[in-house]
Amino acid sequence: MEIHQYIGAAVIVPGVVFMLLAAVGVLRMPDTLMRMQAASKAGTLGVAFIAIGAATWLGTMFSAGAALLLIVLFMLTAPVASHLIGRAAYRHGGGLYHRTVLPKRDDEVDDGL
Repeated sequence: MEIHQYIGAAVIVPGVVFMLLAAVGVLRMPDTLMRMQAASKAGTLGVAFIAIGAATWLGTMFSAGAALLLIVLFMLTAPVASHLIGRAAYRHGGGLYHRTVLPKRDDEVDDGL
């Protein structure tokens, strides 16, 4: 094995750990708002580490470009999806943990969500 493969493997390991933490967070958190935070933050970081590690392991410019594209697309879409899930949970109040405190809103307008 060459040195770039060792470096790639060393970068993949923290990515796997972050993905494992995201999965544990989704299983352990009591409501939707907490679950979406665990999944989006740790999941995005885990995907970034794994993509960088895979590109380093392969050692080609094509794999580096593909990894960069994957990271950019994932960082653009994961927060948006997480925000929409959280907004829907907030608007409908469904499945929230009994100790979750939400502020009262002045603009209680139902816009279809």
